[in-house]
Amino acid sequence: MTDEATARLLDRFLADLRALDPVAVWAHGSLAGGDYQEGRSDLDLIAVLDDPLGLGAVRELVRLHRRLRADEPLAGQLHCSYPTPGTAADAGTPYITWAHNGLMRRPVTPVTRRELHAFGRVLHGGPPADLLPPVPDPELRAFVVRDQKEFWRPAVDKAALWTRDVWVCLGTITFARATVTLRDGRLISKREALDLLPGLGAPVEVVDDIRERRYGSPAPPTPEWADRRGELTRSFLGPAIDGLVTAHAGATRA
Repeated sequence: MTDEATARLLDRFLADLRALDPVAVWAHGSLAGGDYQEGRSDLDLIAVLDDPLGLGAVRELVRLHRRLRADEPLAGQLHCSYPTPGTAADAGTPYITWAHNGLMRRPVTPVTRRELHAFGRVLHGGPPADLLPPVPDPELRAFVVRDQKEFWRPAVDKAALWTRDVWVCLGTITFARATVTLRDGRLISKREALDLLPGLGAPVEVVDDIRERRYGSPAPPTPEWADRRGELTRSFLGPAIDGLVTAHAGATRA
């Protein structure tokens, strides 16, 4: 079930996108997986376009997203990548992406591709299986290990990041999800990840804080708690990621 403001934003986005004649539009992440929290979760979308975006189309895309941002309160959380059918099969190709209120280039990662095949939500056009090949388990495992080793582990050493809610939430949840994917070959929701984190050694008070911020009505953290929460999180994640990467080192050679 999609909340009213989210449904209105998606309808407006699809209507505005008609000018670019998308082949298909899909949702992944929380919106597709059943753990979407309006106003807190990102809206993770893929819009497949017939041809690569030229300069004029890129400018129109920027105007489209800026209009949405001005008119729709949730539009700042709408992220969308724009691949094309001819290159969509290549998981390493970066595509024009609108995210965090600006343009960038990002690939459609193996995790996203697996999500699309497993529970992607079709908003327009055909299903992901029509355009995206399935993701082999070795490719998925290799990506997950690299992400933990090359992105998250260096980030743990940057203490200033971990005073922010978003880093504490995403860092711990991503670790739990990575653990399950590498162990069982399946994807889990953020809610499931929170349930698993204490058993993986995460500080219970940090897990409770994340749960309240995602599903409750929390007050902003005090500076003292933000600092302590960050240190607790970093003390857990550093050794935990090192152990996970060591245990699955062979996956990076897949």
